[in-house]
Amino acid sequence: MQILGQVSKSGIKSSAAAKQLTSGWGFASTRLMGSTEGKVEGDTLTVEVNPFKTHRCEGPSNVVTSNKTELLDFFHKMYRMRRMEITADMLYKAKAIRGFCHLYDGQEAVAVGMESVLTQNDSVITSYRDHAIHLGRGGTVLEVIAELMGKKSGASLGKGGSMHMYKKTHNFYGGQGIVGAQVPLGAGLAFAHQYLEDGSVGVAMYGDGAANQGQIFESFNMAALWDLPCIFVCENNHYGMGTAEWRSAKSPAYYTRGDYMPGLKVDGMDVLAVKQAFQFAKDHALASGPVILEMDTYRYHGHSMSDPGSTYRTRDEITNMRQQRDPVEHVRRLLLDNNLAEVSDLKAIEKSVKQEIDSAVEQAKADGVLPIDAMFEHVYADSLKMMVRGVDSETFVQLP
Repeated sequence: MQILGQVSKSGIKSSAAAKQLTSGWGFASTRLMGSTEGKVEGDTLTVEVNPFKTHRCEGPSNVVTSNKTELLDFFHKMYRMRRMEITADMLYKAKAIRGFCHLYDGQEAVAVGMESVLTQNDSVITSYRDHAIHLGRGGTVLEVIAELMGKKSGASLGKGGSMHMYKKTHNFYGGQGIVGAQVPLGAGLAFAHQYLEDGSVGVAMYGDGAANQGQIFESFNMAALWDLPCIFVCENNHYGMGTAEWRSAKSPAYYTRGDYMPGLKVDGMDVLAVKQAFQFAKDHALASGPVILEMDTYRYHGHSMSDPGSTYRTRDEITNMRQQRDPVEHVRRLLLDNNLAEVSDLKAIEKSVKQEIDSAVEQAKADGVLPIDAMFEHVYADSLKMMVRGVDSETFVQLP
C-alpha cells in the first residue's frame, strides 16, 4: 500500500496523493471547465466561469459577458497559436529548427485572455516559453518561425532563437533564458510606467518552476513598497521542467505568495476567466498597486523539445486534459452550443490560419541569415568603433 506523500520508484506519485498535496483546486486536469451553456441575448453571451480563489481581496464575479465577435476572435487567436506551435514541433523534428524550443500549446487561454484587457502601451515580459506571447503582443507568425530557424526576418533577426523574441514597438520585452530573471525587470517596467504617469501597467510572467526563487520575493517586496502598477502572473502548468509542483513547493498556493499583496487563482484554461481576472488585476494595479494572478494551466508538450513529457506524468493525464480541459475546444463549444456560430464558420477560420502558417514557413525557409559581421551589432547602443578580441588572442574585430 502506498502511503500519502510516498513517491514510487519511478518518481511518479499516485494521483490521489498528488491531488491531496496540491493546494486549492489541485491539478487542472482534475477539474471541470466552466459551463458552456449560458444566457444568450442577440449576439451577447453571459456564462459562468469557475469561481476565483482569492487572497486579501474580494475577487471579481464569475459571471462573465462576451459576444459572438469576441469569441470568434478568441477562437482565431488561440487556434493560430496552437497551429503555430504544432508546426514548430514538426519543423524541429525535421531539423529545420535546432537548439532550445519551448512550446506553449495548452496554455493559449492565458495569452489571449491577457491581451484582451491590455493595450500595447502596457509592458509585458515573460520567460523562455514566449512564442505565443510574442504573437499575442502583435507579432507575426513569420517573425516567430523565422526566429526559430535563425533567419533574418525573425523577431530578433535570427539572433535569439526560441527563448528571445522581442517587439519593442509593442512593449514586449521578450523571453528571458534565465529562470525567474524577468520578474525584477517586469517590476522595473512597472516602475517606469509609474514614473512616466502614463496610466499603463507592467506584466511580469513566470512559471511555477521559478516561483521559489528569491529574486521574485524581492520583486514582490519592492513593488508593494512603492505601490507599483505591476501584475505578477504565475503560469502554473504544474511541472517545472520534469518536477511536479508538489515536489518543489511546500505550499503551491502561488497566488498567496505575495503575503501582503492581493492575489487570485484563475482557471487558466478558460479564456473568459482569464479576461475577467486581468480586468480586475489591471484596475487594481493602477489604483492600488501590485497583484498576483496564478493561472491554473497545463502544457501538452514536454518542458522543451528534448523532453518527451511522459516520464514524470502519465499519458492518461495528458489525454484527459486534452479531452476535458482544452482551451481552444472550450471556445468552440461556447460558440456552437449557444448557436453563435456554425461549424462552417470555424472551419473557415482554421483553413485561413493553416494557409497563413504554411505561407510563413515557406517564407522563412526561403529567407537568408545575417552576415557574420552582424554578430557584433547590437552590443552597444552607440557605435564605439572599438576593436574586440575574437575567439583567440590572434583575432581582432572592429565593432561597426
